Amino acid sequence: MTNTKNSYGGLARFFHWAIALLILTAFALGIIGDNMPRNAETVDTLKTLYSVHKTVGVTVFILAVLRIIWAIVQPRPVPLHPEKKLETLAAEVMHWALYGALVVVPLSGWVMHAAEVGFANIWWPFGQGLPFVPKSEAVSHAAGAVHGVAVFVLLGAVVAHIAGAVKHVVIDKDDTMARMTKGVSAGDASTSSHSLIAPLAGLGLWVIVIGGALAGNAMAVETAAAPAEVEATQDEPSGIMPVTDAPEWTVTDGRLSFKVAQSGAPIEGVFDTWNAQITYDVDTGLGTVSVNIDTTSLTLGSVTSTAKGPEFFNTDAYTTSIFEAEIARIENGPAHVATGDVTLIGQTVPVLLEFDLQVDGTAAKMTGQALLDRRDFGMGQGYADESTVGFAVDITVELTAQRAE
Repeated sequence: MTNTKNSYGGLARFFHWAIALLILTAFALGIIGDNMPRNAETVDTLKTLYSVHKTVGVTVFILAVLRIIWAIVQPRPVPLHPEKKLETLAAEVMHWALYGALVVVPLSGWVMHAAEVGFANIWWPFGQGLPFVPKSEAVSHAAGAVHGVAVFVLLGAVVAHIAGAVKHVVIDKDDTMARMTKGVSAGDASTSSHSLIAPLAGLGLWVIVIGGALAGNAMAVETAAAPAEVEATQDEPSGIMPVTDAPEWTVTDGRLSFKVAQSGAPIEGVFDTWNAQITYDVDTGLGTVSVNIDTTSLTLGSVTSTAKGPEFFNTDAYTTSIFEAEIARIENGPAHVATGDVTLIGQTVPVLLEFDLQVDGTAAKMTGQALLDRRDFGMGQGYADESTVGFAVDITVELTAQRAE
């Protein structure tokens, strides 16, 4: 079961081939799932595919950790061609890079799943959460960025590994493959030991990969966090007339989000790009609001592509949603109500947005909520009950604004 300086033992060979089979399975499931249509007919199949994909990934992570520990405590078989120093070093660097990929890829996927309300659960005996990983959209996006880049590194490492194995069989005609398939003893045990340069180079590679992925994600988040602005559409003129002589207010920061139940658990969606044209008179408590929302800027956890598809927001055909309403203050407190209509995927539905408004001189801050029903817009008609997607959609608006001088 143990290694020698000339051969791989049974446990090392088991780790190698078991992980290889699981990686190929995970790749296949991911490709199939990514290319399968998102609709009511495929949702159960997709959930099963991604559950298996995630469970296989976690299994790979655990086996990879055990394999690395075993590799550290066991003798490493000597190179068969120690005289080819550069080739031997390159092979060892790739070997350690592959070890890193077997840890980073599944672990980043597990963190991404743990930080969000996942579309498909990881199967028993593994849990859905991880210690020290909060439910956080920021953490999920960061882990997703690392996962996406790391998958390509893993793919490249696997291809290089296979190419090297084929070279040893076809060109070198040596026992490299036989050592891993049959445990054949080969090589000169008296040759020098392996260099520390290879594991250090592999570690350096992963520092660069992870750092680059996190930096790219941070830049994307910073760009998305800029004040939300889109040009007002001219296709549908506003039906709400501005209040006469009411001051205009410019949104300086804001967040437009919603929550909907998915398989019984709430999941949050966010629109990154939108703008609001607001008039409001502090003395009378009256005003108007017209909001243009770029629906293509939607993110909804692990089901963003499904939400943008033809059964829901259909962003290929409808890129903009419009909310227009008249504002009225309720008595003399901070409570207000905006009464109007929202137009989404070609359907116009009445909506009532209740919000609190705090005004301090020329600055204002508001927080509001509204409740919609996806069925009123013909959304998700293939999802006739709430077992997969809930009917209720809870809208939350938070913004700060500055009064125009």
